[in-house]
Amino acid sequence: MAIIIKKATTKKDMKSFIRFNYELYKNNPYSVPDLFDDMVNTFNPKKNAAFEFCESDYFLAYKDNKLVGRVAAIINHRANETWKKNEVRFGWIDFIDDLEVSKALFDQVEAWGKERGMEAMVGPLGFTDLDAEGMLVEGFDQLSTMATIYNYPYYPEHMEKLGFQKEADWVEFKLTVPEKLPEKFIRISEIILQKYNLKIKKLTRKELNKTNYGQRIFDLINEAYSPLYGYSKMTQAQINQYVKMYLPLIDLRMVSLVEDEAGELIAAGITMPSLSKALQKAKGKMFPFGWYHLAKALFIKRPEVLDLLLIAVKPEYQSKGVNALLFYDLVPIYNQMGFKFGESNPELELNKKVQAQWSAFEYEQHKRRRAFKKVF
Repeated sequence: MAIIIKKATTKKDMKSFIRFNYELYKNNPYSVPDLFDDMVNTFNPKKNAAFEFCESDYFLAYKDNKLVGRVAAIINHRANETWKKNEVRFGWIDFIDDLEVSKALFDQVEAWGKERGMEAMVGPLGFTDLDAEGMLVEGFDQLSTMATIYNYPYYPEHMEKLGFQKEADWVEFKLTVPEKLPEKFIRISEIILQKYNLKIKKLTRKELNKTNYGQRIFDLINEAYSPLYGYSKMTQAQINQYVKMYLPLIDLRMVSLVEDEAGELIAAGITMPSLSKALQKAKGKMFPFGWYHLAKALFIKRPEVLDLLLIAVKPEYQSKGVNALLFYDLVPIYNQMGFKFGESNPELELNKKVQAQWSAFEYEQHKRRRAFKKVF
């Protein structure tokens, strides 16, 4: 039977698009499902500020009248302008182990991109860097995180057979939280604080609600991340969206900020308890009981694992050891809260500055993911 590609145009289609991933990975112990409502909002131009500079369409693949694959075709015009490229992104790509299916999906993305003047396709990427990105190529037996993609080992095999080339790799690390920071690490951190007249800032909920710290954190992320692969700076509407969406959920004990003597924010570390197992129990649904599993992991019985969500350091301080100050502050807090391990989340494999910050930890690189590219 021929593969039929259908453009998702209705709410029913989009429900099928989102739920296909849940069905494909229903019994997989390593996949972490997204929340259905979050995905609905992600694909809604009225809810996702990225549509200020992105356009997209969503496609479903059918074989023998059965849904067998999905893909989003995305153009991030802001990123293309920033990096002087004409690329269409493919995201939210899933398919059964059938080369005809994967080929049909990528052929559709290619045709969609060519119609809009694109010259290559790259992915998996989302609308922006705050969407999950990168296809897993190592670590298929490791639990995923809420911020990353999990996929079966046959996915990258299909990419190679279809003529895609490596564009960029990210690596991920599993960290063991030390019971005590090494004396050398403590001394160096205290020297850095004094040498550059820096101070560690702990936010209160009142400060976060009544000051512009949320804005300052995301402005810093924009500045720190701007040289990184494919990054497009967040707009003000995006920043407003993320501040409203994410910061109320964060336990401020697990946030560390560093300021200079003038009070300018120069570093930020945002971490939180891992929600991987809670999201697995929720099975993509907040109701009737999904909210309980998430609330339990956040506020009641925290897991042993934490996620290092976002770490940003002002460019002029990135080679001065300022990253160490975040963990000088946070490691004792992790111990008080009972965390044993940390997940670094993806870091570009060539970003040695970031990877050097794990010197205070025992760590292992346990996952690798890849962006693939194909020129038309």
